Amino acid sequence: MDRTVTNSRSFANPLHAILLAFPVALYPAALLTDITYLNTAEIQWTNFSSWLIAGADLFAGLVLASALLAIFFGRARHAKGRGTLYLIVIAAMFGLGVLNAFQHARDGWHSVGTLGLVLSILCSILALIAAFIAYGTQTVEKRA
Repeated sequence: MDRTVTNSRSFANPLHAILLAFPVALYPAALLTDITYLNTAEIQWTNFSSWLIAGADLFAGLVLASALLAIFFGRARHAKGRGTLYLIVIAAMFGLGVLNAFQHARDGWHSVGTLGLVLSILCSILALIAAFIAYGTQTVEKRA
């Protein structure tokens, strides 16, 4: 009897999922505080955004280091296409996050402005894309 067994497995390990959860949560939170700052002009929102971005960047750096190790030594070496794409997305997210932190370190209204908002949007999108690439369903069919 022929039957198809469907198996789904991520190329990243569970610790990697915990590390990735922080940028996935903190970058969109920073985006929301940027939008709130632009609507209210209350300076505390930009301070809050700066701290959220700093936390997201810290964990994004750890995720990047973990992804580099996974490409060479972990499960991702067997998923070359997805692993490489994931590494590129994480590197772009980290790089734009650092630029976003520098932008938010500026003084006054210019700390967020158009560039800060665009960088926050891009970081949020890249974090969500990275989570989808790493933990989205990939089915492998095996004939049993």
